[in-house]
Amino acid sequence: MAKFVHEAARNMSQLCRKIVHINIRLSVLQRVSFIRRFFRFIWDRILVCSTGRGSEYRRLSRRGSFPPPEAIEAGLGFDESAMSCGGYETDSDLVTLKISLLGDDQIGKTSFVIKYVGDEQEKSSLQMAGLNLMDKTLSVQGARISLNIWDVGGDPGSHDQVPIACKDAVAILFMFDLTSRSTLNSVVGWYSQARKWNQTAIPILIGTKFDDFVRLPPDLQWTIVTQARAYARAMKATLFFSSATHNINVNKIFKFIMAKLFNLPWKVERNLTIGEPIIDF
Repeated sequence: MAKFVHEAARNMSQLCRKIVHINIRLSVLQRVSFIRRFFRFIWDRILVCSTGRGSEYRRLSRRGSFPPPEAIEAGLGFDESAMSCGGYETDSDLVTLKISLLGDDQIGKTSFVIKYVGDEQEKSSLQMAGLNLMDKTLSVQGARISLNIWDVGGDPGSHDQVPIACKDAVAILFMFDLTSRSTLNSVVGWYSQARKWNQTAIPILIGTKFDDFVRLPPDLQWTIVTQARAYARAMKATLFFSSATHNINVNKIFKFIMAKLFNLPWKVERNLTIGEPIIDF
């Protein structure tokens, strides 16, 4: 019996040492990832300050040409198997794409991003005054894509981060709270600021908190839908109503961005039914 206890204790000790080593390695990898994103942010800030304006967006090499909206609308169907999430580290064959989120404070931007990237990625996010950076890595038809998502704070003090957030972004998500028309009106100002620094990024207008929106009186819902659609047309943007709480249209929005960037066939179904998540283009 003593020999058995001694052997069990020795095995447990070895297991504990292995767990400690694994935890140390994970901690080191997280710190390296954090430092890498921090220095990337500092370098981008230096470029913006030195040039006075963000450099014009240079399109990345990709399969095929940029499809017109009508081609995507009439697509043969989006192959979800062509897109999957992976836990890759940054290396030479990883293509980095930047996506920016703009909108007023307390409208659900961060909850929206966390729902997409997951809680684990949120824990390793890079946070600083007026800015929150999160990453997600995808495999798109054999290509490894790293999405760098820049969530700009909605308070007035965060507006200084708009230039660095929008520079070189491939898509800009303009977000508002579906239950607050003032946040929808603010989209005009956010759009104007963003286009000063990036005139080529894909614009997407997103209404958040759809689960609360459906509780509003039908006439008020109709008014908000009408105004949001008018704004989307003026911005030449696709309109999505979403809910992070119930994961409504969150993943679909990012799939839409990838479909447009990489010329992937995907049938976008327009939905203009009041009381349902609107998709308009």
